[in-house]
Amino acid sequence: MSDAIPTFPGGDMSTADFLARAPELRAWSLRVADIVDVTPRTRHVWLTSPDLAQFTHAPGQDLMVLVDTSHGRIIRRRYTIRSFDPSTLLLDLHMIVHTDGPGARWARGLQVGDIVEAIGPRGKITLVPNVDWHLFIGDDVAVPGIAAMVEALPMGSRAVVLAEVAAADEELAVRVPDGVDVSWTWLHRDGRAPEDPSALVAAVNGSTWPEGQGHAYVAGEASVVSSLRSTLLARGFTPETVAAKAYWGRGRANASHGEPLR
Repeated sequence: MSDAIPTFPGGDMSTADFLARAPELRAWSLRVADIVDVTPRTRHVWLTSPDLAQFTHAPGQDLMVLVDTSHGRIIRRRYTIRSFDPSTLLLDLHMIVHTDGPGARWARGLQVGDIVEAIGPRGKITLVPNVDWHLFIGDDVAVPGIAAMVEALPMGSRAVVLAEVAAADEELAVRVPDGVDVSWTWLHRDGRAPEDPSALVAAVNGSTWPEGQGHAYVAGEASVVSSLRSTLLARGFTPETVAAKAYWGRGRANASHGEPLR
């Protein structure tokens, strides 16, 4: 199966290679402290280490995790940091486990006490300050990052969320902070193809935005993200006020570094 994973340009990269390219990152050796399946398709994995006393991140970032070294490959996948508690040194990663990809197989096989090798935190799409309101749009894979950013909004913030998941039982609990105004809409595919952008596009076109300058964060399947970005630009957003990220592409595996190849 690893032969089907595209190679990062220049070949699969060792940890030393990644750190040489991005010296601001750090390698972490973490131990699985707990595992909880929160929906039929997702699980939370809590990781810990004394080294996490040095850990900091921005809500919306992720860790790049080593999931497979078989057949001479080095295959990593990226998982959203759902939360981190510096008082307990517990870091919560949110994982999709219903597919047959290397990340899902690895996540399903995890047990408490296992060691997880990770690099990070990574990710440039985080909360933008000094805007009047925030718009979050995404699919199942994007929801953990959306939730982490919503839960980090400062008092007085306003946000609109359009989140599409496979079915009603995939909705996640989100702890909206006191003093934060969030309008959250769940959309359910209920058998519709995950690369079909129609429901999210319709939701964007049918929504009324708060007054003032908004900033949009869009993530999910590549073709859906592209459609949503175009729709937002047609509705008056500018390229500078839309942060868009393709997390995966339908019908093709992510590359060995955990992201879709451009």
